[in-house]
Amino acid sequence: QVQLVESGGGLVQPGGSLRLSCAASGSIVSINAMGWYRQAPGKQRELVAAITSGGTTNYADSVKGRFTISRDNAKNTVYLQMNNLKPEDTAVYYCNADVVILGWGKAGYDYWGQGTQVTVSS
Repeated sequence: QVQLVESGGGLVQPGGSLRLSCAASGSIVSINAMGWYRQAPGKQRELVAAITSGGTTNYADSVKGRFTISRDNAKNTVYLQMNNLKPEDTAVYYCNADVVILGWGKAGYDYWGQGTQVTVSS
């Protein structure tokens, strides 16, 4: 019913920048919170940043001041601008969205993207 498609990952040198995008499509009425998570090898998935439909943001302490989350509600898309990247930012980044689906009532349902690899290395 809903698909989340991520793009923008890749290999970057320390200190570099990347911008991730995640577009939601399908039978969408509205999207509540959207967010980015990441999972490094051997570690649990962790929240990187989240944004409400009204634009309130929340960041992990490790990325504050370096990453910026934003969204375009008209396009059902969330972005993650990542600056001053560090090797410890290397992980698979996943998009997450709480989606209200046409014909399914007012409750939101949790969807995940397929993940995009970010590698920070010289």
